[in-house]
Amino acid sequence: MTPTELKQEALRRAALHSPEYASITPLFEAVYAYISGREECTGITISVTDSNREYRISHGFPMISATDIMVDREALSTFLSGAAGVLKQHGTAAGDQLDQIVSALEQGNLDPGEMILAILERRRAPLEEASAALGAPSPLLEYLFEIPLKTALEGYAATISNDSVKDWQEALCPVCGARPAMAELSGDEGRRTLSCSACFFTWPFKRLKCPSCGCEDVQKLSYFTAGDCPTRIDTCSACSRYIKTRDSRKGNADIPLEVEDLLTIHLDLLASKEGFERGK
Repeated sequence: MTPTELKQEALRRAALHSPEYASITPLFEAVYAYISGREECTGITISVTDSNREYRISHGFPMISATDIMVDREALSTFLSGAAGVLKQHGTAAGDQLDQIVSALEQGNLDPGEMILAILERRRAPLEEASAALGAPSPLLEYLFEIPLKTALEGYAATISNDSVKDWQEALCPVCGARPAMAELSGDEGRRTLSCSACFFTWPFKRLKCPSCGCEDVQKLSYFTAGDCPTRIDTCSACSRYIKTRDSRKGNADIPLEVEDLLTIHLDLLASKEGFERGK
């Protein structure tokens, strides 16, 4: 199975075995179904030479920079229009706003390449400006453009071996520079890895260290659980941030972490009630 098909299958199993997931999985299943077979049709190409990749990693920079991203505007617009149609079909309340975005793309009033680079470089201004001009909320605009961007990044990250980043000590992804979405403990010793929120690459990280602020004071690092779920909340009182961590020794090791993240939204709500924010 492809990574996209694995995510689809994991969502189907979750909805089948846990009825409470039935209301949240159909939309994401539909998005993955749209992506499946179109992974090479996003209009986004990533090209990094081996020498540049090695140089950037050795100097503490992610492999991919903005200059390594090439965008075929027509192909990307076509992909985005299809993705917007999927969101509309599956109950997204912002149907009119999605129409506005698609219309702006078709009329050349919205530069998809600019949006992609803004998301990659974490620049809010272009997204906020486009949001205001279109009358569409910036989270919706960002989510739509993240669908092709994450698809392209995941495809590139799949070509990178963990050995090439074995000396990486940063909390940001060594491939694309995005923040980690989740952590995982695995193996007999509970080795900790972080999973990228954009390209889903995983890399080793010190177990007793906050990925948000770097705090290593064990008095400020803690965690809490909810029921018998193998995923828990790791917290840092120094920065009031948290990261969800799956202990795969306790189960769910066959579920992609991107899906595990979706299926543990209740933990995000719990963390928020306790006064913690998700790591940024």
